[in-house]
Amino acid sequence: MALSISLVVLLLIIVVMLVQKAGLKSGHALLCVLLGFYLASSSIAPTIDDLTTNVANMIGDVDL
Repeated sequence: MALSISLVVLLLIIVVMLVQKAGLKSGHALLCVLLGFYLASSSIAPTIDDLTTNVANMIGDVDL
């Protein structure tokens, strides 16, 4: 669960930076949030969750 919260915070920071620095309009950011809510309740949500979990595990396994 801590990974999910961290990912949400990271994505929120990225969206805020895009709104401020890259000229992303607030309406576009809101549409992205709504898309996320609809994806979370769709049948593709478990696949997206598995994908992000696998990518996070791969990143965690990298030795620097």
